[in-house]
Amino acid sequence: MDAKTALYDEHVALGGKMISFGGWLMPVQYSGLADEHLNCRKNAALFDVSHMGEFHIRGKDAETFVNFLVSNDIRLAAPGQAQYAVFCQENGGIVDDLLVYRRQVLGTEMFLLVVNAANIDKDFKHVQAVKHKYFAKSDVILENRSADYSQIAIQGPKAQEILQKLTDDSLDEIKTYHFIESTLLNEIPGIISRTGYTGEDGFEIYLPHSQAAMLWRKLLEVGKPLGLKPAGLGARDTLRLEVKYPLYGNELSLDIHPLEADLGWVTKLSKEKFLGQAALVKIKSAGLRRKLVGIQIDAKKSRAIARAGYKIFAAEGPQEIGAITSGTQSPSLGHAIALGYVELSHAKIGTEVLIEIRTEKHAAHIVATPFLKKELTSLGEKK
Repeated sequence: MDAKTALYDEHVALGGKMISFGGWLMPVQYSGLADEHLNCRKNAALFDVSHMGEFHIRGKDAETFVNFLVSNDIRLAAPGQAQYAVFCQENGGIVDDLLVYRRQVLGTEMFLLVVNAANIDKDFKHVQAVKHKYFAKSDVILENRSADYSQIAIQGPKAQEILQKLTDDSLDEIKTYHFIESTLLNEIPGIISRTGYTGEDGFEIYLPHSQAAMLWRKLLEVGKPLGLKPAGLGARDTLRLEVKYPLYGNELSLDIHPLEADLGWVTKLSKEKFLGQAALVKIKSAGLRRKLVGIQIDAKKSRAIARAGYKIFAAEGPQEIGAITSGTQSPSLGHAIALGYVELSHAKIGTEVLIEIRTEKHAAHIVATPFLKKELTSLGEKK
């Protein structure tokens, strides 16, 4: 049976269309996908992301353990800073992508790992297995605290103006991929993180379940004059796709490694040893076989949309060269866009390809990404 977040009744009261997602009942849309998407780009959108998982890692050897566990270099993150990273298997395959928060709680350092909803159990077993195999005698304490957190994301150009009304802490002081331990509405303890999954500026707020509904309602109340609306999973997916943010199960999986997924920027091969590092060094040395690319169907010839699993063929012959991982009609751009893996020899921008949709092949070409050029790209890294 699917679980419900602390905001389930709020979604139903607002007319949210509920669906099963990753073992949770979540709103896929309210007013409509395109309306919610464009409102996030223009004003601000409010998302329930309480289905995500949260792990605590603490102890004297916590930093060393986390640095071995993830691809990024956590030693470069100061307290109050977050990093995007991936868990890898020994062979370099991606177990999950995640955020790592370096916190100071009551004078004690600890790490908060935020993982994807559908992977919570798998990920925690992975973390436990790594500890048992490599850090059995180390001072490392692991806790799956997913049941303790609700998470609300407010995203869009007016997100800061709206959220600032509910906290005395200056949001101007929070840089991208940084966070503060704060109090909202003068009573709700929470983490305010300048992160998100839309390509827009915004914040993700971690707080107790018991106070999630209060904050959700108050945000909608103070944000209404500025155009704030709730948004569902549908808009969250199209927003992330426009800026090429990967989705686990689509662009990322155990059969995909971070170098071909264009995540070399969070895969620090030169740092001290991490799980999967040796395999990835060999892969890089041998050369990549395929690459994640942006694809656009020729809108003058076809209005078809390439969906996950559709085959990609070379334009000059019958050779199958890859597959689509995600595809949609872009509300911001007004045409279809897609991501997919293709053989490296066909990954150059401008290369013509064919997408097999049902029984027909549609002309398309490789395009530069992100599809929508924003100041914030690569999951929050400014470029």
